[in-house]
Amino acid sequence: MALKVAIVGLPNVGKSTLFNALTQTASAQAANYPFCTIEPNTGDVAVPEPRLDALAKIAGSKEIIPARITFVDIAGLVRGASKGEGLGNQFLANIRDCDAVAFVARCFEDDDITHVEGRIDPLSDLEIIEMELMLADLESLEKRLPAVEKKAKSGGDKDAANTLRLINLALAQLREGRPARAATVDKEDEKAWHMLQLLTSLPALYVCNVEEGSADKGNKYSALVAERAAKDNAKSVVISAQIESEIAMLDAEERNEFLETLGLEEPGLNRLIREAYKLLNLQTYFTVGPKEARAWTIHVGDTGPQAAGVIHTDFEKGYIRAETIAYDDFVKLGGEGPAKEAGKMRAEGKEYVVKDGDVMHFRFNV
Repeated sequence: MALKVAIVGLPNVGKSTLFNALTQTASAQAANYPFCTIEPNTGDVAVPEPRLDALAKIAGSKEIIPARITFVDIAGLVRGASKGEGLGNQFLANIRDCDAVAFVARCFEDDDITHVEGRIDPLSDLEIIEMELMLADLESLEKRLPAVEKKAKSGGDKDAANTLRLINLALAQLREGRPARAATVDKEDEKAWHMLQLLTSLPALYVCNVEEGSADKGNKYSALVAERAAKDNAKSVVISAQIESEIAMLDAEERNEFLETLGLEEPGLNRLIREAYKLLNLQTYFTVGPKEARAWTIHVGDTGPQAAGVIHTDFEKGYIRAETIAYDDFVKLGGEGPAKEAGKMRAEGKEYVVKDGDVMHFRFNV
């Protein structure tokens, strides 16, 4: 399952520094001037999963393959971006292919780093970015509306009638100054809703970029953002992009020592990735054997065949059953053989709803 999260924000809020830390590279130029990111940088990141290491150790797996998530570093947007200001709406288009948006808010004070708006106000920063995305959505839908209305009125195109209904649903939110994600969409309409490719329908994660001393608990600015996230039915996470960029350059032992001196149990990036998973309603199952131990990403509520389809579409089409062991049973009993002997291996059919942490082996017929 290919997952992409766009990193957006005003210039100089720490987006590229955060991206560099996420990908453990310096491929995105982090500089103290607006628009230093000219093309969107993308980076695949391994999803932190300590359970995978434990499974591999028990099974003697030669290779460990974690799940991955792609982050896209979007150029710094400014007020008027939807009308072409700054580097303009060419960058708004880069967000449309993503599954979620991480809004980076500057929650630190530093006179040496210029703020494009000339003040530190993370809520205002978020409002500027959200407004530009809403204006871009509004323009896109209003351009499409006449043609869709014409098709729907002809009476012979049911898809057009449904699309028109969803467009009007989105427009009702946007014209009231609310993002499209504020609309209530029925489950059967989710696919068609997604096809509208609305920037503001994407799930939102607010990333509070704080100074080093506030990396553990946040500060007064991040508290305001957390309150805003709660109202917006979004999620928020506190992180110090500068600290994360330093951690990314350390080996495992040095990293643990550094985190301990800061009073942190883990890198903030781990929390960010976990929150992105929660935001997208995702979970993990595993396949384990002598050759490899691998983590697979699926949606919460996916059935056995859907989970199998993430590996290969033939697995879903020819699904017979899944031999399944709960993670805790696999670890506690010491592997597949002992779990099977203890009666902890289950044969699950097509209606089985996969649980987070399931260790699965699929039987299929093509």
